[in-house]
Amino acid sequence: MWRVADAAQLFLVDDPRAGALTVTPLLPFGAGPGSRVHPLFRRPGGREPNLAPGLLAHLASRYGRPVTPLDVLDWLLAAARPARRGHEVRLPGTYEEWAAGTGLGRALREVASRGRGAHAGPRLRLPGGRRPWVREALDLTPRGPLPGLAYEPGEEALRVGTAGVLAPVAPAAWEARQEGERVLERWLRARVAAPGAKGLAAVLPRAWPREWTSDLLALLTDLTLGAERAARCAEFATAREDAGDGIGGAELRAAGVLPVPAAARRPATVLETREEGPEGQFALL
Repeated sequence: MWRVADAAQLFLVDDPRAGALTVTPLLPFGAGPGSRVHPLFRRPGGREPNLAPGLLAHLASRYGRPVTPLDVLDWLLAAARPARRGHEVRLPGTYEEWAAGTGLGRALREVASRGRGAHAGPRLRLPGGRRPWVREALDLTPRGPLPGLAYEPGEEALRVGTAGVLAPVAPAAWEARQEGERVLERWLRARVAAPGAKGLAAVLPRAWPREWTSDLLALLTDLTLGAERAARCAEFATAREDAGDGIGGAELRAAGVLPVPAAARRPATVLETREEGPEGQFALL
């Protein structure tokens, strides 16, 4: 698996345990067993999309509008459905359906890309003026014991340790998991040194930085928005299950998009020039 990581790169992760596609601008070292990671671009700087050659041109001709690699990624996020092996997706036959799906996928991608890389957008906010805030100050230390987390559904309150309370926190933010563990618990554990930690794991601030509390509030917003937007994508994909029209394999074969050339399946170079030697020698970084 080749993975070019830079500010322009995005990774589509197909995790069979999660049952959904996710996207991240960070190199997904923590992808679970059985997961498949698909970089959006084969070369640095957002060049050479990791797509079948000719696909973008064919879609643009079909829809009468330009189609970018990000558009295809957004469509996958919105319309892909779980299958026996990974996910499957159908390409729509009309631009109106394409625009509706890519809009939903783009909204989901914005949550994953916030504040990171070339695709980062402005800080996201919950609709209707909702936002989590600190109801009771967090009394934490990076060098103390790992504080517990507790959730009170009735008040939508998150208790952090023995004193801190954040609210309102949506149930979806509390239930969000990654690799079977609550995202909030993983976030907190990464900022508190385990007893007896050595080396870099023990290098932490002496006091709890205010920026970490701000990051936690932003994370709660992202988890809430991500769950809401993922639910809309799931509804869109379900509504399309019986759609019989669209761009099928026969059309793509007639257009020369399929089968995918063997060269497009091999790792691409990340070098700008060819080295000396028979047909040039490349290095994959």
